[in-house]
Amino acid sequence: MATMVHEVLGETTKRCGDRPALRVKRDGAWRTTTWSAYERDARRVGRALVGLGALPGKGVALIGYNSPEWLVADVGAILAGAVPAGIYTTNTPEQVRYITDHCEAKVAFADTAQQVDKFVVEQERMPRLEVVVQMLGKPSEATRGRLRVLSWEELLKLGDETPESELDARIAAQKPDDVCTLIYTSGTTGDPKAVMISHTNLVWTAKAVLKAIEFGSNEVSISYLPLSHIAEQMLSIHGPMSMGSLLYFAESLDKLGEALQEVRPTVFMGVPRVWEKIQAKMVAAGASAPPLRKKIAAWARKVGLAAGYAEQRGEARPLVLPIAKKVVFDKVRARLGLDRARICVTSAAPISRDTLEFFLSLGIPILEVYGMSECTGPATYSPPDDYRTGKCGVVLPGTELKIAEDGEVCMRGAHVFKGYLKDPESTANALDADGWLHSGDIGTIDKDGFLQITDRKKDLLITAGGENIAPQVLEGQLKAIPVVGQAVVVGDRQKYLAALVTLDPERVKTEAEAAGSPAKTVAEAATCGTFRKHLQKQIDELNGKLARVQTIKKFVVVPTEFSIDGGELTPTMKVKRKVVNEKYKIEIESMYAEPAEAVAVAP
Repeated sequence: MATMVHEVLGETTKRCGDRPALRVKRDGAWRTTTWSAYERDARRVGRALVGLGALPGKGVALIGYNSPEWLVADVGAILAGAVPAGIYTTNTPEQVRYITDHCEAKVAFADTAQQVDKFVVEQERMPRLEVVVQMLGKPSEATRGRLRVLSWEELLKLGDETPESELDARIAAQKPDDVCTLIYTSGTTGDPKAVMISHTNLVWTAKAVLKAIEFGSNEVSISYLPLSHIAEQMLSIHGPMSMGSLLYFAESLDKLGEALQEVRPTVFMGVPRVWEKIQAKMVAAGASAPPLRKKIAAWARKVGLAAGYAEQRGEARPLVLPIAKKVVFDKVRARLGLDRARICVTSAAPISRDTLEFFLSLGIPILEVYGMSECTGPATYSPPDDYRTGKCGVVLPGTELKIAEDGEVCMRGAHVFKGYLKDPESTANALDADGWLHSGDIGTIDKDGFLQITDRKKDLLITAGGENIAPQVLEGQLKAIPVVGQAVVVGDRQKYLAALVTLDPERVKTEAEAAGSPAKTVAEAATCGTFRKHLQKQIDELNGKLARVQTIKKFVVVPTEFSIDGGELTPTMKVKRKVVNEKYKIEIESMYAEPAEAVAVAP
């Protein structure tokens, strides 16, 4: 059985050589790469890297939006014995420099001229970097300062000039335990840590997931999340490579909806923010539907929710479920492009029960997966025929999971990483002497083995009264208020809790009308007293269901959405709590200096 990336690629190419592996839209038409062509071009890139002097065990930097070239460059680097290091497209030139220099890259890949520029402007601080390959389009110049800039075609041609035997020698020298990928954490403060992932980590984990969920070569999926993230690498590179399935590339995150309708994937993973956005659009569209259609939809959703929970309890589902399915659910699935999706997944960040139940009520159960870069992605998974709404699933077969005495989630197994590159102190903090990886998350495991994450260990708020508060639980409940987009609960060392909330632009107009507010935009709603009273009433209703120490005494309405560009979200759309706390420091301080009522940030 294959234990290394090149072995997996070779076996799949033999089995599925002429079958399509990758499809990308260029000039309005889908272009296909077969498995044979995938392996051939990965070898050509590997040979080119050998020819350019990329050294075994040293990094190859990669920045760009998801594309076949990104995958071929990544796998080609692994074949050459080098270590691909993905960089988020939103990273600054300074962040690009840090990663490129830290992994000691001699060669870097960038998809566009704009991304190439990030290497060019920092080249004097990256003495080892010699070549940048522009994966799409033709470079404007062959050299930029001391850097040599190659087109993708020039790189492949260079590969053809390097003997196959030189690449084969590099491949033969590799061992299953060798590091073959670096995942740089999208840390919210300080420099990111480089997670060292081995061949064994990647190959074993991919096979374990495929076996557990019974994925096969007929699967169709879409690549759209950042490829520098381990979840997307497993979904786009190592999972498909292990099963020989077909991967499409979305043109952009903004065009994901169009891609879903066109591709109709059999498996789809959305980070919570993607599911929340889909939910918001559907709720906004439903608000303008005729009364009869609203009534039918409400009835169907009630049936769907009851059916979803009955299935989880092993009970009979409502007899009218087939009618609800035909009248509502099938149409919704088709409209979303999920009519063929037998598995819909969420991961990478906490998701609210409101969003999970919204999709469950439409006959689309979202299966939660929990994990982290340090365990090559998944630590748990939710079996399609045995899942629990609001829980992260059960331990990945062949691995171990436990809750430490202080409530921290720990895991052990072949999926656990080798440590952080050049950072023995952080490695020792993450991996104990018995091989347990300490996640930094707080959670519980129920009698059936289902994990539930309650919070990040370092995010726990301790009030002035000494109460431990898990903010993510409260934030999930705040986000269940239809017009709330994002929420960040604050109150560490304070007498009471408060919250920063953003408004969902899709819902503002409808909510404003319901409140009797003239507001038409998020900025107007944020400063409208009538709208704030309407929101206060909904928060009061939430507070009525909470313990006194958990209640939200004040809130600030932020007039813009949290975003990646704004710095409040990571590239996988997790809220950067520390950044938000710093950015809105004045607003947070105001909530602990004024009477307990809602306040708003002026736009």
